[in-house]
Amino acid sequence: MVNNILKGLALTLISSASLITQAAENDVFGYTNTPIIPGTNWHVHDPRRPQPEVVKPKSAVIQQAPSDAIVLFDGSNMDAFERTKDGKAVDWLIKDGVVTIQSDKETGKNQSIRTKEKLADMQLHIEWRSPVNTDKKRQQKGNSGLYIMGRYEVQILDSYQNPVYPDGQAAALYGQTPPLVNASLPTGEWQSYDIVFEAPRFDDQGKLIKKAHATVFHNGILVQHRTPLNGPTGHKSVKKYQAHGPSPLVIQDHSSAVSFRNIWVRKLD
Repeated sequence: MVNNILKGLALTLISSASLITQAAENDVFGYTNTPIIPGTNWHVHDPRRPQPEVVKPKSAVIQQAPSDAIVLFDGSNMDAFERTKDGKAVDWLIKDGVVTIQSDKETGKNQSIRTKEKLADMQLHIEWRSPVNTDKKRQQKGNSGLYIMGRYEVQILDSYQNPVYPDGQAAALYGQTPPLVNASLPTGEWQSYDIVFEAPRFDDQGKLIKKAHATVFHNGILVQHRTPLNGPTGHKSVKKYQAHGPSPLVIQDHSSAVSFRNIWVRKLD
């Protein structure tokens, strides 16, 4: 029994060393001890997965809300949102028409927020900016996320010269599909996402009959082309669909002072 325990410890140490060596060799942070992503040969957050080609967009796309849009943030207030944990008013910092993620003033903990409006099929426009004065790297650098319907994450991350696992970089469908290209602008510059999201469909018994799909333009460049989602977002995990209806859009607080402006959504029937 003692020998078995020692063998187990040895295998654990070897496995851990292998993960560290892999990350060091590729200079890419990631994991190889996670589940395989359905339909691929890659682990969730696999650092060996090919990195998207880097392209250079000119600038973020600044697109004002059309007449039929629901304006979620116009620079003046966050009345369209509430705190996810208790439904109270959002107290992120608003200054000069920009809102910046702030930790909960009472507890110091993360404070993700959600829309009061429940959404399904949608067109979403959002502009975001990663913080400049930070020594954080990898997944801690300018990290946030858009959880569409509270479940399906389009990653927000400072992916400019910041090597991370491909399914966790900016504009990835987190933990599932990397963007077609890395269209990130330099740290501190405004970036834009334009997203067309098709909600999943379920029958009367709650069985999935159509997966969710996402089309994403990052700074005007197509990076997800009607990409199917395997299920809800999971960190180091694979999750299955569970029947649900229209749900709020969540903006994640991941302990990084990411800023936002010009957020609007159009419901698509």
